[in-house]
Amino acid sequence: MGWIRAGDYEVALQDGKVVCRNAKGRQLKSVPGKLAEDPAVVGLRQLVEWLERHDRSCLDAVERWMVGSLPVPVALLSRVWPDPSWQRVLRDLVVTADGADVAGFLRGADPERGVGIVDPDGDTVYLDAQTVRIPHPVLLEDLEDLREFAVELGVEQRVQQLYREVWHRPADLDRSAGAVEEFAGGRYDQLRFLIGRATQLGYQVRGGQAVCAVLDGDREVEARMWLGDYDGYDSTETGSVSWTEGGSTLTLDRVPPVAWSEGMRMGAALYAGRTIETTEDAA
Repeated sequence: MGWIRAGDYEVALQDGKVVCRNAKGRQLKSVPGKLAEDPAVVGLRQLVEWLERHDRSCLDAVERWMVGSLPVPVALLSRVWPDPSWQRVLRDLVVTADGADVAGFLRGADPERGVGIVDPDGDTVYLDAQTVRIPHPVLLEDLEDLREFAVELGVEQRVQQLYREVWHRPADLDRSAGAVEEFAGGRYDQLRFLIGRATQLGYQVRGGQAVCAVLDGDREVEARMWLGDYDGYDSTETGSVSWTEGGSTLTLDRVPPVAWSEGMRMGAALYAGRTIETTEDAA
């Protein structure tokens, strides 16, 4: 975007910020206060706000596709790929084609050639597919190899996929149980601190519980952790992690892998923010 006249100055967007230069072409450290209400400045600032919202909506959409490992039409990817916001979020995510064993890093989407990826051999190939998936990392059997390959390629992902914390259900777990106690007992000085942490991390809070809703295949599962439902200024402790489907609590053997991983990830994140009592505090 070029420079736009604003009074005796010119303004433009650079790296997502409104910048200003004087009549001699010297760029100023900040936009003069007297230009705050200038239509050109107001318009650029509104554009910045819109672009930030657009970036966020793209990120949220692709994360939903990844968490649910949803089928994404190649035609859709081809259509949004020219948009820099979409491309920044999509580029370098690991994708797979339905019915194909190959997985690779997304590098392009074209209506004629299809989806371009860098495959495990380092070659750029195009997938002949109508849809692709962005798998949740817990479903990637070669996750460690892909992580090593990503380091070699210098891959940076805006959506947490390869380096997202994953949790696998232990083989020796009591699968008939209805909850996991691993993250219970994390003390917070005030309930509002725990609720604040949950909402900051993007979890819903309903009925005194943190809730992580996951679409795992064709199943809608909610992971839940008890936070507390009394005065927000009272102390509280994190509860156990459980899973529900259709309003009914699932035994651990019925929790699908993505819902398990995301529920444990939520539990670990909320437990990590607990109050740590030092030796001086105990004294």
